[in-house]
Amino acid sequence: QIHLVESGGGSVQPGGSLRLSCVASGNIANLSCMSWFRQSPEKEREGVAGINFRGSTIKYADSVRGRFTISQDYAKNMVFLQMNSLKPDDTAMYYCAVAFGRSCGDDWNEPALVNWWGQGTQVTVSS
Repeated sequence: QIHLVESGGGSVQPGGSLRLSCVASGNIANLSCMSWFRQSPEKEREGVAGINFRGSTIKYADSVRGRFTISQDYAKNMVFLQMNSLKPDDTAMYYCAVAFGRSCGDDWNEPALVNWWGQGTQVTVSS
């Protein structure tokens, strides 16, 4: 049983940056895949980035590759999403997610396989 708490969202202009944080109450050594999803009124929930235990496997959606970076601090039970060169299309509610006992393989971005979700943090990119 784990609990995820997210922070770092906000409003920025196009081209700006934000850093999202997620802290897990449980032992992340038992969590094979931690990821970030986003959802907006125009789109269904989609995977943004994922990272497995020790960071040996990292996944990105094509729409964010080269702009976003996912990382993890295992000592602090935290996962981060650095978002640079933000675009209006990045506007969404961003959720931290955990797939227990999985390896961030080809199914890393499948919402049905997520066991635990954070409460969400809003990111708004506009002039």
